[in-house]
Amino acid sequence: MRKVQIHGILLKCGDTMNIVKVIEVIGASDKSWNDAIQTALDEAAKTVDNIVGIDVLGMSGKVENNKITEYKANMKIAFVIKR
Repeated sequence: MRKVQIHGILLKCGDTMNIVKVIEVIGASDKSWNDAIQTALDEAAKTVDNIVGIDVLGMSGKVENNKITEYKANMKIAFVIKR
């Protein structure tokens, strides 16, 4: 089994060649950046099968009255295309 890195996502590949597709999403939460990441992953998993990895590209937030009121995570999600 060999390892291949795509957009910072480490994938393990068997003897057969897999096709991996990468989408970019933004998750949001009023709780935390971890929650924003998990929310994005959960939402993507509703319509995307065979998710094999994520790469968090960046995080940002909205601030009101010196308090973070919204957490956002920009990320790529990789999934294997089944033939």
